[in-house]
Amino acid sequence: MTGPHTPSRRHPTRRPLLIGLTGILATTLTATLLWSAPAGAGPSDTGLKKAVDTLLADTRMDGGAASVVIADADTGERLYQHAGTDRLTPASNTKLVTSAAAMALLGPGYRFTTDVLSPGTRDGATLRGDLYLRGTGDPTTLAADYDRLAAGVAAAGIKKVTGRLIADDTRFDTQRLGRSWAADDQSSYYSAQISPLTVAPDTDYDSGTVIVEVVPGARAGDRPKVTVTPKTAYVRLDITGRTVAAGQGDTLGVERRHGTNTIAVSGNIPLGGSATKEWVTVWEPTGYAAAVFSDALVRHGVTVAGKTRLGTATPAGARKLAGHSSMPLRELMLPFMKLSNNMHAEALTKTIGHEESGRGTWSAGLAAIDGFLRGQGVATSTLRQADGSGLSRMNLFPAEQFTRLLLSVRDASWYADWYASLPVACAADRPTGGTLRTRMCNTPAALNARAKTGSLTGASALSGYVTDAGGRELAYSIVLNQYLASSVKSIEDAIVVTLARSDTAAGTIAAVAPAAAAERGAGTSTGIECSWRKPAFC
Repeated sequence: MTGPHTPSRRHPTRRPLLIGLTGILATTLTATLLWSAPAGAGPSDTGLKKAVDTLLADTRMDGGAASVVIADADTGERLYQHAGTDRLTPASNTKLVTSAAAMALLGPGYRFTTDVLSPGTRDGATLRGDLYLRGTGDPTTLAADYDRLAAGVAAAGIKKVTGRLIADDTRFDTQRLGRSWAADDQSSYYSAQISPLTVAPDTDYDSGTVIVEVVPGARAGDRPKVTVTPKTAYVRLDITGRTVAAGQGDTLGVERRHGTNTIAVSGNIPLGGSATKEWVTVWEPTGYAAAVFSDALVRHGVTVAGKTRLGTATPAGARKLAGHSSMPLRELMLPFMKLSNNMHAEALTKTIGHEESGRGTWSAGLAAIDGFLRGQGVATSTLRQADGSGLSRMNLFPAEQFTRLLLSVRDASWYADWYASLPVACAADRPTGGTLRTRMCNTPAALNARAKTGSLTGASALSGYVTDAGGRELAYSIVLNQYLASSVKSIEDAIVVTLARSDTAAGTIAAVAPAAAAERGAGTSTGIECSWRKPAFC
C-alpha cells in the first residue's frame, strides 16, 4: 500500500466513505443507452467500442491511463481493446497469477504441515534434548492449532524437556518483507512479515497479526481497556490514551512501533463510544508462533528448561511427536482470493519456490510462476511481477496478459475450484461475495460477474468473467492507473454491467451511463481493498 495513512485505522470514520461510494455506484448504474453496431462493423467500430470508450472518457480518468481487454471466453476473440498492451500497476489483480500458478504447481490438494519433533531421548516423562517446532509456510495456523500440538506432546507422555524450544523456520529465507512495500504500512495487517511459522488470530487468517480491541474506561480520565487476541506476552502495550466525556472527539490510535513489538494505544476515546478493533502486525512472526506454542505447552503441563531459539533447522532423523495439517489449497483459495489476503499470496509464492527448486524465496517462486505463465501462453517478457500479492508498485501487467491467463486456465483440471474462489458481484455473504459483495447490485451483473479486484492509491483493477444478456461468457481485464479521483470503481462496474446488459453477439449494446458527477472530483483515498477494512462491512 502507498498513499495517505493514519496511525489508527479507526472503523467508524470510514463508514461514511464506503456507504457513500456504494450509493454512488447504485445511482451510476441506473441509466442505460441502447447502441447497436452498424452493418458490417468490426471489432474496432462496434457499439461495444463506443460504449466502453465513453466510460473511459469519464473526467475522473483525465490524465490517467487505462488498459482494457474484453474477449469471448470460448473462442478467445477480442471484442474490445484499449491500450491492451500497455503495462500498468495491477494491485491485487496480481493474485490472479499467483493463485493460478499455485493451483497448477502445488495442486488443489496441497497442504501445509506444522510439526513438533525431537532428536532427543526419552527417560520416562522427561525428554532429554531439544524440542523443535517446524513450519512449512501455513498462513492459516491458529492459536488453537498450536494448542492442539501442545496437547499432542502432553498426550505422548512428556512433561519435561531438558533442552530448548527451537523454532525451525528454515523452509523460507529470512527476507520478511517484499520489494518496495511501503514502510508506513508495516503495522497494518495487510503488510505483515512472511515466515513459514506464524499465527493467524481468527478465521480471516491474517497471519502474523494480533487483534487489539480498545473500549472506553469506566469514567472520564481512566485509561481505556485493551485486550489482545490471542493472549500473548509477545507484544507489549504502551497505553497513553484516555477516556474522555461522552460527545468529545474520538482520536484513538493503535499502531505498532517500527522494529519492535510495542503497540502504542494513544489519543482519546469517549464514554459510550464504539470499540476500536485493529489487526496489527507483529515484528518477527517466527518468535510469535514460538511464544504462542510455548504458552500452550505450559497450559498442558509441559515444561521446557532451556530458552527459545529461532531459525535453526530440525536435525535429520528427529522423531515426530505431534503434527498439524492445513486445509487443502482448494479451500485455502477461498479466504485468499475472496478477501484478497496478501500474506497468503506471499506464503504461496515462497512455497512454490521451495517445491519447484528447493529455495523458499521470492525470486525462486516468481521464476516458477513465470514458467507457468509462459506455459499458458502469457507473454512474460511484456510484464513484471515483483511479489505475489500486488502490494509492490514494481508490478506491471498489461490487460492483454491477464486476459490470456483468464482464457487459458478454463481448460485446467483445477479451474472449477479456482473459479469458485473469485469474488461474486453483490453476493451478500462475505465468504462468497468477498471484495465484490456490495458492487453491481440491482444490475444483471449481480450474482453473475466474478472477478478479482485490485486497489492501491491511484491504481485500480478488475479482471474476471461475466455472462452477457445473450448467454455468451466473456473474459475481461480492466486496469486503471494514474488518476487523482478518490475512486474509479464505478467506471469498472459500469463496463462490466454494460457487458451483462448487452447481447454482444447480436451487437445490441445496453450501455450504462457514465458515473454521477459527485464522484468525479479529484481527491485522495486510503487505496486499500474493501475487505482490508476491518470488519469488512463495505
